[in-house]
Amino acid sequence: MARTAVLGGSFNPIHYGHLLLADDVAELLGLDRVLFVPASRPPHKSNADLAPAADRYAMVELAIAGHSKFAVSDAEFRRPGPSYTVDTLEALRIPRDELFLIVGSETFLDLLTWRSPRRVAELAQLAVVPRVGSAFDLESAAVRKVAHEIGHEPMVVRAGSLPISASDLRRRVREGRSIAYRLPEAVGAYIRANRLYHADGS
Repeated sequence: MARTAVLGGSFNPIHYGHLLLADDVAELLGLDRVLFVPASRPPHKSNADLAPAADRYAMVELAIAGHSKFAVSDAEFRRPGPSYTVDTLEALRIPRDELFLIVGSETFLDLLTWRSPRRVAELAQLAVVPRVGSAFDLESAAVRKVAHEIGHEPMVVRAGSLPISASDLRRRVREGRSIAYRLPEAVGAYIRANRLYHADGS
């Protein structure tokens, strides 16, 4: 079985920050595959500024084209209702010793608000990527509380990150500003061609 990491998110839009993180984690953990899983309806985010699922999937496809270890899954688009990570991990049917779930350090600390967090940790090893410059102490009370509740220790992966945010990219599009060098040109071209993220929706 191939060593696989799941990287979920709204990817609204996908950008070089996501891609650098995935490439670095793949190298550091000796992965065979990083599976990008765009959420259809993220349960923890507002849908007000969310591009259609088909567009976000298409942008991920464009962004990862040509990378031998990157793949994209439409698993969360094929299920009705909100997109829950536990359902995606269950559906993959990959043994836990071959499966990783990539999460940011802030997301890990929020894990107990997820659906079935203990089951998530039973299905996949949690690869926590601290934000550059942020403190993430495995011995802190907050981390210990989450680890105790889910019944598994997280692993810390010091992967690279870039100061790029999807919300800033959406704002730049609305304001008619440049998004060059922040995401793959093919993704930028798709955003322009499909008039995504414009304030008037046109």
